[in-house]
Amino acid sequence: MVKRKSDVLGDTSSNQPPSQIRRMAAQPATTTIELTPKEAQLKDLLLDAASFIDKSSKLEKPVVLRWAGGWVRDKLLGIQSHDIDTAINVMTGEAFALKLCELCEQPDTIKKHSITESDIGNLHKIARNPEKSKHLETTTIKLFGYDVDFVNLRKETYTEDSRNPQMEFGTAEEDALRRDATVNALFYNLNTGKVEDFTTGLTDMKSKLIRTPLEPFQTFMDDPLRVLRLVRFASRLEFAIDPAAEEVMGDHRVLDALRVKISRERIGVEIEKMLKGNHPRKSLEYIDKLGLYHTTFTDPSKPDIPRPDISNWKLAYDCLDSLRRNKTPGSIYDILVRTDEAAYYAWVLTAVCPWENVEDQPHTGKGRAPPPFGTLAAREGIKATTKLCDLVTAAHNHRAEIMSLVTAVSENAPIIAERDKFGMAIRRWDSRAGHWRLQVLYALVAEAMDLAVGAEGSVASNEFLRKWQMFLDHLQESGVMEAPSLKRLIDGTQLAKELGVKPGKWMAQALDVCIAWQLRHPEATDPAGAVEEVQSKRAELGIPGQ
Repeated sequence: MVKRKSDVLGDTSSNQPPSQIRRMAAQPATTTIELTPKEAQLKDLLLDAASFIDKSSKLEKPVVLRWAGGWVRDKLLGIQSHDIDTAINVMTGEAFALKLCELCEQPDTIKKHSITESDIGNLHKIARNPEKSKHLETTTIKLFGYDVDFVNLRKETYTEDSRNPQMEFGTAEEDALRRDATVNALFYNLNTGKVEDFTTGLTDMKSKLIRTPLEPFQTFMDDPLRVLRLVRFASRLEFAIDPAAEEVMGDHRVLDALRVKISRERIGVEIEKMLKGNHPRKSLEYIDKLGLYHTTFTDPSKPDIPRPDISNWKLAYDCLDSLRRNKTPGSIYDILVRTDEAAYYAWVLTAVCPWENVEDQPHTGKGRAPPPFGTLAAREGIKATTKLCDLVTAAHNHRAEIMSLVTAVSENAPIIAERDKFGMAIRRWDSRAGHWRLQVLYALVAEAMDLAVGAEGSVASNEFLRKWQMFLDHLQESGVMEAPSLKRLIDGTQLAKELGVKPGKWMAQALDVCIAWQLRHPEATDPAGAVEEVQSKRAELGIPGQ
């Protein structure tokens, strides 16, 4: 909780032992930023609000405002951002925002800043929620099209068994030092118009380096989620991670703290952001290289769960990335990955595919079979949605059948002429979890890992991909790609009437017979032939007599 006296600055002495803090210059390093007209308009309004507070309130010090963190980093990188965190030196975000709203109701302010009705949104207070990485309550307002968060400068004190720190008012330097990376610890001081660097952020930006403001081991022990956050920022920005940080990110004490102190929901959020970002392959490579896999993609509630062999996992994520980069009309990736959601799912499937070679848990025969280990890793490790977990299960369960049909096509087996064989298989794959195309992609990357097919462009790799391209080309030429959405020529009610019986348990199988007939007779418009085939299989299907 924040310790405060009437929302004004309290004790600002440092909590960190001297050995943990990098030696800073007497004054922060600075540079400048060129603001857009809208950013300048927002800056002027906020400075007027600070002046309004200085005149109307009795504070120990004048209000100093700083834009913090991600907006500053992205601005220096030439990336536009509409989320702006505003740090305040002597009062809480809520107290400042209330004064700001009061100022914006004054006619002179509206006229001076050309404020329209749509320029100022409603004030939203976001409560402290440590489980979602909100250690301090913030207040958010929509201003001139920007989502602006207001929060006071703070410092943190951690306990050994929690990543949720005690929060107190702090100085700008203390606030910078508590952040996860130096490139996220930069401030833009609205009062001076300059960027302030109390760590080594500007130097690290130029060097394209992700570094912790404080000593890495203690930084990660305080909040182990920072391990994954550094991976995310390094892959997103295409920066390298400081070797001193890399050295301890996979330390067993840090990994144990990650298991104990961090909720799996928070781990899932970081993984989702990585895999939805521009460089998901790089994220998985870091997780692989730094020894984070067995802590991330696992069921933490089962300490005796087996560990998958990840020695060839790189071949799987490299294969998917190669397919993505070489996408052309009609290519494997173009056929199998058709939406942004599918792209994210494809990376999750690739992340859990090392579990494919771990033997399934035994089924006692009572109740439902236990889920595959890959599903457990997705469900319990990163708290994937039920929809995504169902897809992981389906991909695992259908892999053998997918592989058998791929082999049949590559060997030109007689069954490849049986259109219904392929169409009905696709309908089965798609029936529960959908995304049958991603299940095929899963089988592909899992096989790439199993066969150790070699680097992109190698003879072995080209031959391997040619086999899969041949399979997909066959599906397209056979016209079965949309088999799951094939419109029935006859429905259950009509079929029961034609057979002269009431609907029963036999109906689902009988309708499958009709669909298979349709697949063998793609030009047919009359269901008579389908009904006749069902009639010929009455006994087999268990259809009662008329």
